[in-house]
Amino acid sequence: MFRNAIDLFDIFGFKVRADPSWLLIAALIVWSLSTSYFPVMLEGYSQTVYISMAVIAMLGLFASLIFHELSHSLVARRFNLKVGGITLFLFGGVAELEQEPRDPKSEFWIAIAGPLSSYFLAIVAYIFVAILGPDQASTPLYAVVSYLGLINIVLATFNLFPAFPLDGGRVFRAALWHFKGDLMSATRIASRAGTFFGIALIILGVMSIFTDAGIGGLWQILIGFFIMSASRGSYEQLVMKTALKDQTVRTAMSAAPKTADVKETVENVVNNIMLKHNIRFVPVLDGDRLLGYVDLPGIQQIEPSDWPSTRVADVYVASDDSNTISPDMPTEHLFQKMSAEGQRKFLIAEKGHLVGVIALADLLTYLALRQGLGAMEPPPRRRH
Repeated sequence: MFRNAIDLFDIFGFKVRADPSWLLIAALIVWSLSTSYFPVMLEGYSQTVYISMAVIAMLGLFASLIFHELSHSLVARRFNLKVGGITLFLFGGVAELEQEPRDPKSEFWIAIAGPLSSYFLAIVAYIFVAILGPDQASTPLYAVVSYLGLINIVLATFNLFPAFPLDGGRVFRAALWHFKGDLMSATRIASRAGTFFGIALIILGVMSIFTDAGIGGLWQILIGFFIMSASRGSYEQLVMKTALKDQTVRTAMSAAPKTADVKETVENVVNNIMLKHNIRFVPVLDGDRLLGYVDLPGIQQIEPSDWPSTRVADVYVASDDSNTISPDMPTEHLFQKMSAEGQRKFLIAEKGHLVGVIALADLLTYLALRQGLGAMEPPPRRRH
């Protein structure tokens, strides 16, 4: 999901990462707090103090987001669901569940754990503020802790809006799933709610810009577009997982692909295979033994004048676990592999012999065909 994310540390067995976009929001938070929020809240201090307060507050928000997502992750683990890690990005954080919850109960508790943890942090912050007492109200420590209490309330409350894929949207989906007995239908309705919520945020953001809200209105617009995209994407991903469930690569692969002999020249492969058959990915064989493949990006690294004298043996990419799979691999696992590794085309082999090839386009075509045949959604589960 976040291919450029930087690994930071592990906590309770979960890898915490930061997408480069988090650096942008971190910088904006420090700038906003040090130039407007803290100077207004606490007068009479130097800019150095305000910047120091802003950095500490930003790190506190960083920790709060991790605590929020860690709560999701720990509850998901309690329900035996795999979590790929926790990633911070431009719009907050996400616990990357590798599996859908198995029932409404697990969905509810995984979703509600995040907001409850944020409210817990807010309570802790305000207890600390109460311990400090009103005599400390004009100190930097009081101001920073008060900010962290407020921001955790905002984080929890915003996430409780019933707009998928926000936590509140997942709670809403859990309720629909429980009463309707159909995950697909529940996700579709919750996703539409998320889309409407995103549109509402965009409209409010535009109105705010015209009422001198400035960057606040722009931020609402960006969050609105993100929620719209995420809600639709989450539903489409579930549709895909449902369609691919219990299917293997053999179902969607292209059998009997055009192949190149390892002794051929690159010129022959380009003219007689790639251009003639309009393909970009060609398996390479030595007799009936699979060696690897050549593809368009690899060919483009060779000067056309060298094609006649260059053998496929000199340029092919060897078959290995990164580009070759079994025909019995579940298609759902293949899609996850494509998403995680960025590889879009794979060789399919059994005992060193080529069986076929498969590309992301093959999976999408297969999905479109199933959708056209009305085979995407399972029948609703009967309630007893």
